[in-house]
Amino acid sequence: MKLHEYQAKNLYAKYNIPIPKGRIATSASEARRLCEELGGKVVVKAQVLVSGRGKAGGVRLVKTPEEAEEVTTSILSMKIKDLPVRKVLVDEAISISKEIYLGITNDRAAQKPVLIACGAGGVDIEEVAQKTPGKIAKMEVDSLLGLRDYQIRDIELSIDLPRQFWRPFGEIIYALWKVYTDCDATMAEINPLVITADNHLVALDAKIVLDENALFRHPDLADLRDIDGEDWAETQGRKFGVSFVKMEGDIGCMVNGAGLAMATMDIISHFGGKPANFLDIGGGASSEKVASAIRLILADRNVKAILINVFGGITRCDEVAEGIVRACRDVASDVPMVVRLVGTNEDKARQILSGASLVYADSLVEGAKKAIDMVRKEDK
Repeated sequence: MKLHEYQAKNLYAKYNIPIPKGRIATSASEARRLCEELGGKVVVKAQVLVSGRGKAGGVRLVKTPEEAEEVTTSILSMKIKDLPVRKVLVDEAISISKEIYLGITNDRAAQKPVLIACGAGGVDIEEVAQKTPGKIAKMEVDSLLGLRDYQIRDIELSIDLPRQFWRPFGEIIYALWKVYTDCDATMAEINPLVITADNHLVALDAKIVLDENALFRHPDLADLRDIDGEDWAETQGRKFGVSFVKMEGDIGCMVNGAGLAMATMDIISHFGGKPANFLDIGGGASSEKVASAIRLILADRNVKAILINVFGGITRCDEVAEGIVRACRDVASDVPMVVRLVGTNEDKARQILSGASLVYADSLVEGAKKAIDMVRKEDK
């Protein structure tokens, strides 16, 4: 789950990371008032959960309250990468002497957090990473030992940070590490962290991505979710209590268990099909949850066939069957379904589905092949 810049900055401030003075505005008149309060020279920044705001015209330096009002009117009418701008952050303007990139993220290959820093931060950090990767310093961090002093010193030396900034820079790194671990983040970033004209370090921008699976420990952070930047189907999936990720294929998948869901998608791909989604209804799914999951799949107009693959253990096959019947009753659709139900109450499930227009499969391989054949017939 991504946080907006202003939300991330508010969180950073709680950990004593220096940020500019600033407030959120949802109207041009409010932005004008904030500009007056901040001295007349501010930066107006669109708050959308995508990168590239600056290059899209969503970040503007203004010098008067009148200009702030005019610019905010323009930004609030924008869409950046198809996302509407509903609010702006009005920050005091900072005189910049140097920009630094600083971030902590998960390194899946190393199975450790990695601290990343670069003496050339800002909007072109991706270009720096591609053209001159040697300028970027990386340091793996042991999750049990935590961030050590010598690692911070190595980073400071690697990016040629002037010695006078070592202490405040180290304090900011420790604070960022604390944010990253306390909040169960998968990424915590400051880009840029600037050295101001009067020799202070300030986090000019902020970005945090939280681990969705840990949000139950952070209800306060979960409440900050903005669904504008999320796929509608994935939002609905969370509402129904299923794990859903939309993909680009045409075979809808409904499976119980993440591992079985991945295997189902792999088998479909192996035989030349394209999964339309990852959908895990979890263990012990009720008929209501199953029905909601199928309706969610059918909402995707790209879906030409559905493969239902359930191995009943905690999840009862008859409950799944009841959900299939309910979904077919609620949604008028001619999308064919292939059903493979094995396990608890399998015979009862077949009785429930005996009158339904479905295709049965005795194995996952058979089910995948039948779903693919249905799509190919539809394409002819």
